[in-house]
Amino acid sequence: MERYPMTAEGLDRLEKELKNLKSVERPAVIKAIATAREHGDLKENAEYHAAREKQGFIESRITHLTSVTSFAEVIDVSTMSGTVVRFGAKVVVYDETTDAEVEYHVVGTHEADIALNRLSITAPLARALLGKTIGDVVEVVTPGGKKSYEVCNVNFG
Repeated sequence: MERYPMTAEGLDRLEKELKNLKSVERPAVIKAIATAREHGDLKENAEYHAAREKQGFIESRITHLTSVTSFAEVIDVSTMSGTVVRFGAKVVVYDETTDAEVEYHVVGTHEADIALNRLSITAPLARALLGKTIGDVVEVVTPGGKKSYEVCNVNFG
């Protein structure tokens, strides 16, 4: 089976989400379904259908997270050092278009969250940055056109 590279922090977040789904969300939706059933006719019971839909989502997410966590390959970033961008690196880049510096953390696909600047290793920017070092400039094609980024700092802390 395919292994999923992941940081220890990312695996911990996924395991916490899985535990919450199993111990909090699943029992709550089961209770909501039971309560909705008590209201009678299920054909026109919106609460029942909403709860069943939520149950389907929860069960699907539990199945997905169980698979991902069981095939996770944790990469210990704390043992890494250097100035070359690779998995687990925190990279400060200068965006020449916006004239701003941004720090991204290059992580596994299943732990990526662009809102938190956790960039998937498979993302175009991360792929362009891999193997680069401080001072290198990369160009990335985005939906808005080409963007240039200069690598300002690389660390693994």
